[in-house]
Amino acid sequence: MLALNGKGVQFAIDDFGTGFSSLLYLKNLPVDKLKLDQGFIREITNDNSSLQIVKASLQMGHALRMSVIAEGVETEEERALLMELNCDQAQGYLYSRPLPEAFILPGLEAEITQNLSAELVS
Repeated sequence: MLALNGKGVQFAIDDFGTGFSSLLYLKNLPVDKLKLDQGFIREITNDNSSLQIVKASLQMGHALRMSVIAEGVETEEERALLMELNCDQAQGYLYSRPLPEAFILPGLEAEITQNLSAELVS
């Protein structure tokens, strides 16, 4: 991971706060992004516990110089609150439903693969 990170590859911890994600990952791995699990986002506007977990996660991620991404943003109210809390990015049905592979710009997948291959070789 360190070698890839040195070549510009960035890593994210997905679904932070659930399953096997751990604070040790934040301390020991070259991670650039923290993705907050949608379970915390889903209740952020009406459950104080979820709101406090999101606030603490944002503060911790930013203190560790990571960008924080909120997963599962479905309402304008959630988006507005996350913006107020200085969340860096968001994804979810508010922005778009998952799209079929055919919607990827022609040649983009090949370009990404070629760029990654070139970076790994040099």
